[in-house]
Amino acid sequence: MELNILITLGLVVLYFITRTILYFVVRKLLDAKDAPMQRKAMVKKFLTTVHLGAYLFAGLLVFGIDYANLMVFLSSTFAVLGVALFAQWSILSNITAGVLIFFNFPYRVGDHIKVINKDFDISGVIEEISTFHVLIKKSDGDLITYPNSMILQVPVILLANGESKVKPEQIESD
Repeated sequence: MELNILITLGLVVLYFITRTILYFVVRKLLDAKDAPMQRKAMVKKFLTTVHLGAYLFAGLLVFGIDYANLMVFLSSTFAVLGVALFAQWSILSNITAGVLIFFNFPYRVGDHIKVINKDFDISGVIEEISTFHVLIKKSDGDLITYPNSMILQVPVILLANGESKVKPEQIESD
């Protein structure tokens, strides 16, 4: 029992050390990004929650929770949550896409883009990139709300001075 307490204390100390390191790394990354504070806070909360979850999982293993039983419990819990949230899958995929866009999307707020869509003209200036969607303001003043998960699935062209040198037909035929 004393060994479990010592390992738990070691995990707590290690948690605080890695949390401090994670805080500085995330802060440095977020300061380099030109994004609204709301998005920065969402990414920071997501990463710190994953960090805490990993240490709680390790703590449960230290106190003798059987790995197989824990996995059965977690898989059952996730199955129930999955069924309960099935109708909300698009919301979860948009949140995940929002995190990916935060780190990897090549365009920024203020860039003039064209989303390739054969049915609609989706071009304009990126007004905001939020947790769930990208707001694109067209030249006529209309505001388009485009889901994050969709913008990762289609080609997006950066327009120079509002005009593209690549025609959508060229992309679709390639």
